[in-house]
Amino acid sequence: MGLFGAAMVAAIVIVATAGVILRPWRAPEAVWAAAGAALLVVTGLLPIPAALAGLGKSLDVCLFLTGMMLLAETARREGLFDAVAAFAVNHARGSPSRLFALVYAAGVVITVFLSNDATAVVLTPAVFAAARRARTEPLPHLFACAMVANAASFVLPISNPANLVLYASHPPPLGAWLGGFALASALSIAATYLLLRWTERSALAGACECAVPQRPLTRGAWAAIAGLTAAVAVLLTISALNQPLGAPTALVGAGVAALSLIARRASPLPLLRAIHWQILPLVAGLFVMVEAVDQIDVAGFLARALQRGAAQSPDLTAWAAGGVIALGGNLVNNLPAGLLGAQASGLAQAPRRVIDALLIGVDLGPNLSVTGSLATILWLAVIRRESEDVSAWRFLRTGLVVMPPALILALAARLLTP
Repeated sequence: MGLFGAAMVAAIVIVATAGVILRPWRAPEAVWAAAGAALLVVTGLLPIPAALAGLGKSLDVCLFLTGMMLLAETARREGLFDAVAAFAVNHARGSPSRLFALVYAAGVVITVFLSNDATAVVLTPAVFAAARRARTEPLPHLFACAMVANAASFVLPISNPANLVLYASHPPPLGAWLGGFALASALSIAATYLLLRWTERSALAGACECAVPQRPLTRGAWAAIAGLTAAVAVLLTISALNQPLGAPTALVGAGVAALSLIARRASPLPLLRAIHWQILPLVAGLFVMVEAVDQIDVAGFLARALQRGAAQSPDLTAWAAGGVIALGGNLVNNLPAGLLGAQASGLAQAPRRVIDALLIGVDLGPNLSVTGSLATILWLAVIRRESEDVSAWRFLRTGLVVMPPALILALAARLLTP
């Protein structure tokens, strides 16, 4: 491909990515990603076989997201997340600070076992409703949902689809994963909590309602709990066996949803309509655009830089890689940044500590900006539907306090771990 063609590819990808981040005319993010991918193919800048290869690479992540969205929506329809929110309000005993801690803890559990997108899509509206019922300022609790979704997203391979991207759908065995990321995750979660709690200290002062009605869990809700428990066990087993997670996650999600629908004798259409399916063409479009970027050897350039750095100083290269991709992900969204990082690290045959540093940067870096990750974009869409909004500057002011220290601590912990 000549210089003009490379410039055209870069221009299309930059404009489409800007559309995903800025959403001109309020067009959905998926429209811009799909349009950019289609334009690359129609103009001949990306050969059809290469576009199909990009779609093929997106399949495992799309299947994983499908299964997680089915699990999350089933849990929501059975009232589990509303019950969690009501439980948090009632156990806060009139303290917004205690409510904040309980919301954050719920976010940790949901992110770890159901992915950061589930926290953004399902827990957020329940927390918003709980804050309203508690008559307390909702924004600190909404920030807790957004930031814990990223801070806790490398506890397990299933906690974030980006984890599958960085390890090409074959993450390390579960034991090795926990050995490498346990301390880094703990520090990320704790630092994010403490710093976010400090930034929101004024809004969390005072008192709130100490009791809201809490309906008992239905038989369907208990069935959903059993299904979700079984799903987590299956996914942890698959992860421990070092196998791709996409297809098993989709099958488990479909199975749990089907059992819930059969128990209710309900039509699947309302459940399917409630799911944010637009995330799938968004992911697919981003993968195709990264495939086009690969045609102009951006990944090769980055791979050569990683290879030279890792040969001289693996630890320093890991620090630099984690920091650069954390910042870069906020400029172009962490999924395409992660895709480029995965391609570059694969070409460079980078050591695991460099790949892990890239993963931490991809997962935690988006806490800097409101468009840094798919989870945060989904979170923003959810709170807008609830007549709440957060400006890019408001999120950035908070992110500048919260994200860098958490990133430094997490990277240090990972690089100090054998």
